[in-house]
Amino acid sequence: MTTEKVLTGKRVLVTGAAGFIGSHLVERLQNLGAQVRAFVRYTSRGDEGWLNTLSAEHKRGLEIVFGDLRDPNAVRRAVADTHIVFHLGALISIPYSYLHPYEVAEVNLMGTLNVLMAVRDLGVERLIHTSSSEVYGSARYVPIDENHPLQGQSPYSASKIGADMLAESFYRAYNVPVVTVRPFNTYGPRQSARAVIPAIITQALAGEIIRLGNLSTRRDFTYVSDTVEGFVLAASVPGIEGSVLNLGSNQEISIGDLCQLILAKTGNLARVEQEEQRLRPEKSEVVRLLSDNRQARKCLGWEPKVSLEEGLDLTIEWIRANLHRFRVGYYEI
Repeated sequence: MTTEKVLTGKRVLVTGAAGFIGSHLVERLQNLGAQVRAFVRYTSRGDEGWLNTLSAEHKRGLEIVFGDLRDPNAVRRAVADTHIVFHLGALISIPYSYLHPYEVAEVNLMGTLNVLMAVRDLGVERLIHTSSSEVYGSARYVPIDENHPLQGQSPYSASKIGADMLAESFYRAYNVPVVTVRPFNTYGPRQSARAVIPAIITQALAGEIIRLGNLSTRRDFTYVSDTVEGFVLAASVPGIEGSVLNLGSNQEISIGDLCQLILAKTGNLARVEQEEQRLRPEKSEVVRLLSDNRQARKCLGWEPKVSLEEGLDLTIEWIRANLHRFRVGYYEI
């Protein structure tokens, strides 16, 4: 059965739907014929995040539910009557986790526990749990496969390790049908400037100085449409419950080289400066992340289709048209 037929007519919940990856996933699921419910963190402004930018057609078919992952009753109501749950909701900023480790742990750990309990109790067909390549810490060997040791080098990564272990425990203890996907540095339109690629692009489009943190760290970047397709396949392929799957490109680039590539593409001769506040504490810095995506290729038939060059072009084009949405040069945490 094709992916389209698996998801057509399915009632699905997306937590973190207002965010970068979540909003792209909502669009993709709707295009595949799913009935999508979006769980969005409540604010007094009724902020729908990136869901505000969806087309009128997508907005008409979307059910938006406001709440907080830390509220088990709100989560349970959101999960009710759904077939598939995509759990992307989390506090994801590493610098923010240095300042507010309690809040990050509470949202990422207890929020995930609330989702797992609701999925278990309400008989959901499958839960797609979102991990992060940050759980690996600095690579002890490359490429990094799913058996690589986990290391909490920031409160954020520790909270995601804990969430991953909760997901594994619910699969083993209660047979909860969970699949964990582990994206490596997703980028693309709608990503905030707290991430390195939009931070570089916004500064390159607007100024003469690019302020960054560590330039020698190396990362594996995956374009958002490829990451989203990994989520969709993880919900569609039968018999993969209990799996943990890397979603990465199997290619790496240093932040310094990435910056020079973006400068060349924007035609900017800006000076690059290292800024102290953008550096992680020494023992917390993740020096290298390079994925081994063979498991995702084998289990899902997934592979990234958008090259870094093409993805950067698409991202630069979108940011150029939306530069007014960014506080250019401001260090976002």
